[in-house]
Amino acid sequence: MLTRIITGVVAIALFIPVCYFSYTVAFPIVIGLLCCIGVYEMAKCLGFDKKLLISIPMYLIALGLPILRFFTRTNTPFLACAMVAFFGILIFVLTYVMLKKNTVKLSEVLTFYAMFVYIVGCFSSMVVIRYSAGGKYYYLLAFLGAWVCDTFAYFVGKFFGKHKLIPEISPKKTIEGSVGGIVFTIIGFAVYGLIVNNIFDDANLNYVKLCILGLALSIVSQIGDLVASSVKRQYDIKDYGSIFPGHGGILDRFDSVMLTAPTLYILNIVLKYF
Repeated sequence: MLTRIITGVVAIALFIPVCYFSYTVAFPIVIGLLCCIGVYEMAKCLGFDKKLLISIPMYLIALGLPILRFFTRTNTPFLACAMVAFFGILIFVLTYVMLKKNTVKLSEVLTFYAMFVYIVGCFSSMVVIRYSAGGKYYYLLAFLGAWVCDTFAYFVGKFFGKHKLIPEISPKKTIEGSVGGIVFTIIGFAVYGLIVNNIFDDANLNYVKLCILGLALSIVSQIGDLVASSVKRQYDIKDYGSIFPGHGGILDRFDSVMLTAPTLYILNIVLKYF
C-alpha cells in the first residue's frame, strides 16, 4: 500500500506541470509517449512484442498521432490523417498475414490491430479535446471522470458493497460501489464547474451538461476498466507493465481514463445541438 501511495503522489506531482503547460507541445508529447508505451504493453500481452516488423509501425503511429494534432489548426485534417493511418496499418497487417503464409493467425493479428486502434484512438482523443473550442477546461474531465469514479467506487464498495458486479472479471467490484462512483462523479463534475466558473472569467461551463457528462463518463470509465481486466484474464497476466510500482503499467493506470476521452469528445459535439 505504501508503494502505491508513493507512486500516486509522484504521478500527481508530474501530472500537474504537464497540465499547466498543456497549451504547449509538451502535452501531446507526453500523451504520445504514454500511448506508445501502452501499445507496447498490449503487444507484449498478445505476444507481438518480438514481431518487430508489425509492431514498430504501430509504435511510431502511436507516438506521432497525438503530437500531430498540435500542428493541425483544426480537428478535421487530424481526423483525416488518423483515418489514413489506421486504414494503412490495416492493409499492412493483412499483407503481413498473407506473406507469412498461414504461419501467423489472422485472428491474433486482428486482435492486436483492434487493440492498437482502441489505445491510439483513446489517447489521441485527449489531445483532440484539449485543442478544441473550450478544451482547456473540458479536457481535464476525461481524467477526473475516471479517477473520481474509481476512487469513490472503491470506498463505497469497501464499506457498503454486498452485491458483486461482474465477479468473473473483477471479483472485488460491487454494484453499490459502481453506483457510488457514478453519483460522486456527477457531484464532482458540478463542483468542478462551480470552481472553474468562479475563478476564470472566460469560463462558462453549463451545470446540466456537466452532470450529463459526469453520468456518461463514470459509466464508460468503469466499462474501460472492466475491458482491460477482461483482456488480462484472457491472457493470464496480472499487470500490463511495471512502469508504476504498485499500480502496474500504463494500461493498468489509464484503463478507465482511455475510454472517457473519446466519449467526452463525442458528447461535447452532440450536446451542442441541445
